[in-house]
Amino acid sequence: MRILVTGGAGFIGSEYVRTLLGVPGGGAAGVPAWKPPQVTVLDALTYSGNVANLAPVADDPRLRFVQGDIRDHDVVDRAVAGQDVVVHFAAESHVDRSIAGAAPFVTTNVLGTQNLLDAALRHGVARFVHVSTDEVYGSIADGAWTEDWPLAPNSPYSASKAGSDLLALSYHRTHGLDVVVTRCSNNYGPYQYPEKVIPLFVTNLLDGHRVPLYGDGGNVRDWLHVHDHCRGIALVQDKGRAGEIYHIGGGTELTNKELTARLLDACGAGWDRVTPVADRKGHDRRYALDITKISKELGYAPSITLDTGLAETVRWYRDNRDWWEPLKAANA
Repeated sequence: MRILVTGGAGFIGSEYVRTLLGVPGGGAAGVPAWKPPQVTVLDALTYSGNVANLAPVADDPRLRFVQGDIRDHDVVDRAVAGQDVVVHFAAESHVDRSIAGAAPFVTTNVLGTQNLLDAALRHGVARFVHVSTDEVYGSIADGAWTEDWPLAPNSPYSASKAGSDLLALSYHRTHGLDVVVTRCSNNYGPYQYPEKVIPLFVTNLLDGHRVPLYGDGGNVRDWLHVHDHCRGIALVQDKGRAGEIYHIGGGTELTNKELTARLLDACGAGWDRVTPVADRKGHDRRYALDITKISKELGYAPSITLDTGLAETVRWYRDNRDWWEPLKAANA
């Protein structure tokens, strides 16, 4: 099977590539063992893309790396040609950056996705997996979103992802392209760029610095280990129904204040290291995904508890300063 992974040098995309190639036979626990998977990574290596994320599998002969932008027609056409499956992670994804400037989010997330879909259609790709986010739904006070919930994005980032979701599904309905869409809750784990909340807090605390807490700290998120997310995507790639949306969640909701308390404890720090800051513009209060569909249809269930996952993540950042210190220094 020939698999193109866009954004495969990013946080989640590189985990997917490592999952596919990191175990003899091309699989890991709970992941289909496609034999032999030939994996091509297409990544523009913008600030959050890092070839070091692929170091554990860099010497695998089944891996090919292409540096290129999904907005580039010719680059995409060459990368998609001959592929059986496209798994599309590539996106601008940081909400604060989208508030400061929306243009890269629109051009990459919407126009880049359209470029990939056109190429998949031209070259007869058998399946297109579009990886998205729970943020497209906006905010929910109680209960959990199901896959048929109306979209109501509140940030330029989430609006651009909602647009790309609708485009992907339209190519299935209009052209018959085999498209499946996944929407996930907040990811965490190793190799996450240190502007996101968990690696930002952990690396700051390890260095003796303070951490910023938005507003009253009451915003609620469901936390999903990146490996469980990639297991879910692999199940959707393998057995998901064309034209369908599948939620992938972690099953553990925390307020930002509760998460901060856990990270302080894990790093041996106290609340004196926390600086309250003004709330983010348009900050969604609560996210929650109903994962009944993927659980019943595909047998998905999160396997890494938040306690275990956070402890392993803090340990990884403590042991891998050579990975994150240059990234933080470059953006100081």
